[in-house]
Amino acid sequence: MPQTPDPRPASGILAKVPILLILCVAALGAFTLRDHLSFEALARHRETLIGWRDAHFVLTALSFGLAYAGIVALSLPGATIATLTGGFLFGVFPGVLFNVTAATVGAVGIFLAARSGFGARFAAQMQERGGQVARLQAGLRDNELSVLFLMRLVPVVPFVLANLIPAFLGVRLSRFALTTFLGIIPGALVFTSIGAGLSEVFARGATPDLSVIFAPHILGPILGLAALAALPILLKRYRSLP
Repeated sequence: MPQTPDPRPASGILAKVPILLILCVAALGAFTLRDHLSFEALARHRETLIGWRDAHFVLTALSFGLAYAGIVALSLPGATIATLTGGFLFGVFPGVLFNVTAATVGAVGIFLAARSGFGARFAAQMQERGGQVARLQAGLRDNELSVLFLMRLVPVVPFVLANLIPAFLGVRLSRFALTTFLGIIPGALVFTSIGAGLSEVFARGATPDLSVIFAPHILGPILGLAALAALPILLKRYRSLP
């Protein structure tokens, strides 16, 4: 009897298609979309955007959310401009809610693509092989919520890598989504607030001062939240000492 072809290789290749497509689009977008997803582009189209918002608020909000989620999911340049646009169009609230929700949806999208393409297999292989990566994987699992919150609150790790690394290390989707949504709120609130004041910036012909996030009254509370997130890790480390 003829043997039935093994479907697993084909399914494995198909599983890699989403993340490979995302990487290709990200590389292409880095060169072709930078001028279109910029503050200057927002300034040029502000009247059109405001007109659409006033005439079709729900449609504009949905379109904005889909566009923002797409920017994040495809790792395109312009996430900061998208956050400013959310504040400019919708105010601090509901703008910050739209921004955080869209960014989380996009992050979950690339997380799932990476996990289905390479992440699940990579995580299993690293656990079997042992070594430094396996220890990192075990350490992340022991302090999953705290580590994921820290990655979002203190953006030392670029946002794109913060979406990919958990997928490669076997983080659960529910915890990834929760810590992403809650962890990006402080930063999103700051940039949404800046966006809400863009009308005055446009009137002066200036550009927004994004360095405000490093001001002590902004950075201090964020670092305080990061310290609270790190506290369980430190307590576990202290209790494990002989």
